[in-house]
Amino acid sequence: MPQMAPLYWEILFFMFIMSLIMMSIMIYHLPKISTSIKNIQGQEIKQINWKW
Repeated sequence: MPQMAPLYWEILFFMFIMSLIMMSIMIYHLPKISTSIKNIQGQEIKQINWKW
């Protein structure tokens, strides 16, 4: 029967893997979100017609 690692090692490894996955997801999606926000803000500014 193989030796088992202590539970805190498994928890640390699991947290490390989950943080890598979340960081990769954020790095992949943040440029798309920032460009879409800039496009939305640019469209809102162009649509405002002040008649003072």
